[in-house]
Amino acid sequence: MPFEHRSEPLLPRELWLRRVFRSFGLAGGVVAVSLIVGIVGYHWIGGLPWIDALLEASMILGGMGPVAAMANDAVKVFASIYALFSGLVLLSIMGILLAPWLHRMMHKFHAERRGK
Repeated sequence: MPFEHRSEPLLPRELWLRRVFRSFGLAGGVVAVSLIVGIVGYHWIGGLPWIDALLEASMILGGMGPVAAMANDAVKVFASIYALFSGLVLLSIMGILLAPWLHRMMHKFHAERRGK
């Protein structure tokens, strides 16, 4: 559902809430795909067991930092790329989650004068 133009009326609350829930679903999908990329990378490149790969990917994606010792240079390169990727994912998710709220707020508190 595209966002409405400022000259168009606000969406009814039910449609706006549907937009908010859709943004939560999209953000959850981005997190899930990012987590799977990390888990698979840590398992295949780092040789970590699946549960340890899940822990490592979750900690990096959540911004907490690494847990396991990196055994070789390949996994160190993957970990650094995944950490940078995780930072971009965080920024993207915040944009996805805040977009419906900020758009609604801009409609309600539009800074331009409406008479001009």
